[in-house]
Amino acid sequence: MRHEVDFLVIGSGIAGLSFALKVAPYGTVCILSKGEAAEGSTRYAQGGIAAVMYDTDSFDKHIQDTLVAGDGICDRDVVMMTIKEAPERIEELVQYGVNFDKQRSGKFDLHREGGHSEFRILHHKDNTGEEIERGLLQAVHDHPNIELKEHQFAIDLITQHHLGQRVTKHTPDIDCYGVYALDVKTQEIDTYLAKVTLLATGGMGNVYTTTTTPILSTGDGVAMVHRARGVLKDLEFMQFHPTSLYNPSERPAFLITEALRGAGAILKDYDGHEFMQKYDSRLSLAPRDIVARAIDNEMKLAGVDHVYLDARGIGHKKLIEGFPTIYAKCLEQGINITKEMIPVRPAAHYQCGGIAVDKRGRSSIHHLYAAGECACTGLHGGNRLASNSLLEAVVYAHNAAMDAIESVRTTEHNHQVPDWNAEGLVLNEEMVLITQTKKELQEIMTNYVGIVRSDLRLQRAFNRMNLIFRETEELYNRSLLTEELSELRNLIACAYLIIKQAQARRENVGLHYSIDLVKEGDAGNRR
Repeated sequence: MRHEVDFLVIGSGIAGLSFALKVAPYGTVCILSKGEAAEGSTRYAQGGIAAVMYDTDSFDKHIQDTLVAGDGICDRDVVMMTIKEAPERIEELVQYGVNFDKQRSGKFDLHREGGHSEFRILHHKDNTGEEIERGLLQAVHDHPNIELKEHQFAIDLITQHHLGQRVTKHTPDIDCYGVYALDVKTQEIDTYLAKVTLLATGGMGNVYTTTTTPILSTGDGVAMVHRARGVLKDLEFMQFHPTSLYNPSERPAFLITEALRGAGAILKDYDGHEFMQKYDSRLSLAPRDIVARAIDNEMKLAGVDHVYLDARGIGHKKLIEGFPTIYAKCLEQGINITKEMIPVRPAAHYQCGGIAVDKRGRSSIHHLYAAGECACTGLHGGNRLASNSLLEAVVYAHNAAMDAIESVRTTEHNHQVPDWNAEGLVLNEEMVLITQTKKELQEIMTNYVGIVRSDLRLQRAFNRMNLIFRETEELYNRSLLTEELSELRNLIACAYLIIKQAQARRENVGLHYSIDLVKEGDAGNRR
């Protein structure tokens, strides 16, 4: 089936929904959601959204905190732009119906998280992302120009390649005409033609065994741009959240928000002793890359699978009222956090790199924008500052929308695009070929391309990934496309990109840390 719209949005998180709401008055909008509309990374964002709201804080402080966390490789102009736009974007979220917690005085109740010098995290208890998703989804459902379609898996961007033209990474003018998408329920592959396409597909946390990201986070947007020969950047910077709840049988791992440490929780080793003083003067509130490496080192030294987060000093009332989701979740696991320490370990959490975009969210492919976790804007540099991600998503969705509104006026649909051709392909009846390969990939990435790396580990990962890639492409070339096979191909592409960009990075900076570079004299942690 063929569809034509003015604005096509791939993804239904904060970036995709806010973009859709802004462009809807100027044309037809279709949002394709991979699963249920609310089931994305935004929903799982516990902590909040960072913004300077009052005179006790300042833009300069937030800018400096972001630059320090990014380990000196952020784009300063992008940082300044994003942070200075924050208050206006927050006000728009409130107008859309998002509720942030307030004090009795009427002012926003602000949290503090690692790397922040001030209390500036707007939140809704400890389920901020869920509240943002609720508010934006309601506004989208209420808008007559927006069609939201669930269980639609975007497979590939449509470019000149599909018109029989050769496209390489050196092709100067690659155009995006829309996407091919698999209707998961009917198993039919539809053609979506669009004047403008926004990728808001989230992250790629599932390249690792342990991750806080939902199972839908398989790097689909990044992989599609890779196959379309677009520009990608900084994918070696995968952020591991220091504190996920230790529960090996659960996937995704349950996140223990950094705001809990901001409220006074303290990291302790397996024997119950504080240890962050050995690594950083900011203790448990050091930037995430430093804390994650510290926990990783403590676990390896002791030969254990987790450390502890001690929140008992915060107080019974504040814990239950301020962090009800965490309190309830831990209680399900038999842990009363008002009396017992929480077992935690790092988990893959956020990709700081992605599809390279400019300040208006434009990718290297014409008529293709990207926003949210799948995009690399330059804001995060080598390491994302806590709670800057939701802010980045809403700022870049706004900027992309403003540019797209102008672009759509002078753009036409390309009606020469052919429909998807599945002639001669057969259904793969050996699901084990996909499930086992996915497990192998995740183990390789976890063991060789995790928090701490080395040249030997990266080369071994690259060699193994080449074999997995060849085997999977052989399967793809003879099989009818399914969601599981497409996800596997995307994960392989993302894993390959992480490895190659990590091999090219010859300095310890931010989230990239190699023991070989330490031997060469670059110890990292310059902050």
